[in-house]
Amino acid sequence: MPIRTILLMALAAALPLTAQKTKTQAPKALGITAVAVSQYEDGPAVPDDFSFDPGETVFVRFQIEGYKAPPEDEPGKTRLSYMLDAKDPSGVAMVEPKTGKVEVELAPQDKEWLPKVRHIAVVPSTAVSGEYKFSAAVRDGLSNAEAKRDIVFRVRGRKVEPSDKLAIRNFRFLRSEDDLKPLAVAAYSAGSPVWARFELVGYKLGEKNALDVEYGLAVFRANGEKMFEQPVAAGDQEPSFYPKRFVPGALSLNLTKDIAKAPYTIELTARDKLGKQTVSQKFEFTVE
Repeated sequence: MPIRTILLMALAAALPLTAQKTKTQAPKALGITAVAVSQYEDGPAVPDDFSFDPGETVFVRFQIEGYKAPPEDEPGKTRLSYMLDAKDPSGVAMVEPKTGKVEVELAPQDKEWLPKVRHIAVVPSTAVSGEYKFSAAVRDGLSNAEAKRDIVFRVRGRKVEPSDKLAIRNFRFLRSEDDLKPLAVAAYSAGSPVWARFELVGYKLGEKNALDVEYGLAVFRANGEKMFEQPVAAGDQEPSFYPKRFVPGALSLNLTKDIAKAPYTIELTARDKLGKQTVSQKFEFTVE
């Protein structure tokens, strides 16, 4: 074989090794990788178009790559720290941020090991629809490098129009307690229960998102005579980490079997004690 051919073959064989050596020598930058959002811990990642419902728990996980390991001749621990913050579309925190550290001693065979971080957040019961996110930040104390990444997930919330003053929204008569579809015609038979749901908005929030809202009702016959009254039927006074966008309300009436077939009116009255506001609204149903 000619000497020139031998030299070319040797050069061709050496090129991949040279390239491979150069690639191996280039260290990876600190980064957040293997990101997944799921419906349960270590579950499969949800599709990009998936939407969580209010009250559902969101699980997120990721791994940290490109961190600096202690030198083999100087035994020590990794010095990684991280923070995870879950936020709604307006940038309001949903839950307390999670912080933590990864400080472990690595054996020579652990050089490919990647730390894993997990976090959960419960979607607020009054969440709006839109894109939510986990804002993740990682810092390597050995290299002083930092990495950040937003992990997006979607929520399908209930539409409730906001208000700058106390208001009753989306009042709807229902056939039963668990019915989701409002009645097209609010008509009931004697002896059956009357169910209704609604939302209260526009109340004032105090310290730590505290609120003090209550509502009551009165029922009137067609001639204006009051036949039932419950000044305080229910309310909400609990503070919460996440500010409540609305207070869900519900009411029920047990119609007697001998009630007259006629139209009736419910007068719903809501009170915001912190904001010193009161609002009343009337809704009509019939007994057939």
